[in-house]
Amino acid sequence: MKFSHFLTSKKIGILAFFAVFFTFLNANAQDHAHDHSVDSISEMPVAPGHQDNHEEKAFDINSFIFHHIGDAHEFHFWGHGDKWTGLYLPIILYTDNGLLSFSSKEFHLNDDGSVVVEKAGMRFVRSHGKIYYASEEPSHGSYVHHTTNEKGEETVTNKRPIDFSITKNVFTIFFSVALLLVIFLTVANGYKKREGRAPKGLQSVLEPIILFVRDDIAKPNLGHKYERYMPYLLTVFFFIWVNNMLGLVPFFPGGANVTGNIAITMVLALFTLIIILFSGNKYYWGHIFNPPVPWWLKPLMIPVEMIGVFTKPFALMIRLFANITAGHILVLSLLCLVFIFNSLAVAPASVFFVVFIGAIELLVAFIQAFIFTILSALFIGMAIEEHTDH
Repeated sequence: MKFSHFLTSKKIGILAFFAVFFTFLNANAQDHAHDHSVDSISEMPVAPGHQDNHEEKAFDINSFIFHHIGDAHEFHFWGHGDKWTGLYLPIILYTDNGLLSFSSKEFHLNDDGSVVVEKAGMRFVRSHGKIYYASEEPSHGSYVHHTTNEKGEETVTNKRPIDFSITKNVFTIFFSVALLLVIFLTVANGYKKREGRAPKGLQSVLEPIILFVRDDIAKPNLGHKYERYMPYLLTVFFFIWVNNMLGLVPFFPGGANVTGNIAITMVLALFTLIIILFSGNKYYWGHIFNPPVPWWLKPLMIPVEMIGVFTKPFALMIRLFANITAGHILVLSLLCLVFIFNSLAVAPASVFFVVFIGAIELLVAFIQAFIFTILSALFIGMAIEEHTDH
């Protein structure tokens, strides 16, 4: 097959992927808008003799976007209300009476604290994705009570159990880890069986990427000590890349915003920080606690250098979280143009921009994995650099 034919097929494949992407999100947006309109109609006071003249509530773009980029206890396949179809994930709580588990189905998709689940003599409610102990009496239809402090900030007064639930993000992490194990064990077995021969199949696909991480990330930043850190760099690179790609898939098992969750990016950054702290040599720590500046500047520079140890992984955490989350918000915002203007006239422009930005997101998924990995290698390299390497 000629390269031009392959390129054409690849373009068609990308367009087909984003056509499916738009179709699924379009269906979800319609379901979401329908649910809000039904709620608004049911709560709207009706004047006598005008029972049929209901006005639908405007589409809530903020609620729609944050619903899709946030975590959840269910995977939504299609439908809404009684016709909702999806995968309910297990709720696992450590309560005052010990460990407790039940299906998230028992909340009936409720997320405003108005549905109470009773288990082992205790009552639980779910509000904005978090599980609380239910209060004795409901307030404004909700068993989650809020108070407002002097600054006008709302806080929840309900006590929370320790939550170990398998959410969308947790499920996707398990799935991506299993997928990576299958891929790399298959590649490793292929190298054992075909030792000394040209790579074949999955080996030939992954070998250029592995060599790219080794030759363009590890060696330039870590020098002759690169082999010691290659397992970590390869793991973090492929973990971020695979989860970035899964986050662009709008249907199961994708759709979870794993790398757009700041708790997950924080853990990845902490791994890099731990490696830096335990790998740092005497020259690295000497530079921090005895910086090469005039003596009268040392009291100022030592705290600055110590703060710098923690700002580096902090930058890793924020960079990955912010870029992935911003990309999802941009795609969903462009998709919502149809519902904001309530007109099909803007649909072609909306689809075009979604496909365009979505195609860029495919590139960003790789770039963000590359940036996190190369910065991790750079920071580790600074910690292990020998004095003679300057």
